[in-house]
Amino acid sequence: MSTAGRDQASATPPSDLAGTLDGADFVRLVARADGDGLAATGLLARALTARETPFQASIARTGEAGARTTDADVTVSVGADGVDATATLADEPLSTAAVETVRALGTEPDLALALAGATVADGDSDGATLADAGGFERRPGVAVPVSEYVDGLAHSTLLHAPFSGERAAVEEAVEALGSEADTDRHRRVASLVALAIAGDETANDRATEAIERALHPYVGGPFETIGGYGDVLDAVARERPGLGVALALGHDDVREQALDVWRTHASRAHTGIRTASTQRYDGLFVVRGDAMPVETVARLVARFRSPEPVTLVVAGDRAAVRGTDDRSVAPALDAATAAVGGTATRTSAQFEGDTDDLVEQVREAL
Repeated sequence: MSTAGRDQASATPPSDLAGTLDGADFVRLVARADGDGLAATGLLARALTARETPFQASIARTGEAGARTTDADVTVSVGADGVDATATLADEPLSTAAVETVRALGTEPDLALALAGATVADGDSDGATLADAGGFERRPGVAVPVSEYVDGLAHSTLLHAPFSGERAAVEEAVEALGSEADTDRHRRVASLVALAIAGDETANDRATEAIERALHPYVGGPFETIGGYGDVLDAVARERPGLGVALALGHDDVREQALDVWRTHASRAHTGIRTASTQRYDGLFVVRGDAMPVETVARLVARFRSPEPVTLVVAGDRAAVRGTDDRSVAPALDAATAAVGGTATRTSAQFEGDTDDLVEQVREAL
């Protein structure tokens, strides 16, 4: 999925970043607001903790956190835009680049956290290299963060099926599978999900391929599956940045809070998809709704619903754009947001102008 578009020439190689961090007295880490950015920040922060280097970690949404100043002598942008940074971690997935940096610092990274970030990163990476390095095994089933499939399938944002966000519908479907042994049950649930998406009349041609990201998950980390771990990281990065940083740092006491945030975030996203109005243009699919997490909705619609290569989601004064072909969508969002007044990152924006104007500006810029 093509979402990038920023100039990556300024990216700091992991070995150089390690050298910069090695001599720092106080480090500021500014993360991109998604699961990959949060995981990468957690990896760097844990390495700094092991070296007893003071740090501050925050998450930037549409540039506002990036503009803050501190007394740090080193500021690292972890995929975040609009940061006056000493160094920039920008290679994708960010989690993989962070692992290289941590190892260059002489510290062993948490590969479960790294793999969680990589599995929810944009693009085609499935984290196989990290999985091999960590010795993580795959099992049948679906990548969810909890052991109970009704809860997991109802709230997963790794997929959008006809029953997503509808706990009663999921419960009925899962109960119909019977109570076979765990392995058989995992396989039956995976088949249930795959068939539900394949038979969904509202699904696009990419949906059957997109669902592969959620099937046959790696197992490990503090949640039921690695993919589920990444799903929770992505939700808390967008909803509760402070809680997200605590989770990425490995604080076990925030696990249940993080799951609650994940459930709420997923419910808002799936409800938003079902209730939103849509418009289709040549090359662009527009989704408009209220009080929905635009970044997550854009990702899900682009992968499972949109009949066009670019998806634009607008709710209130926030917008997000996703592309599924080789084009870069970030310049279009930049140009459109600048025209109506606001700030943008590579995939999301906060704007002040009229929604119709933003849509027209995106259409013209594509």
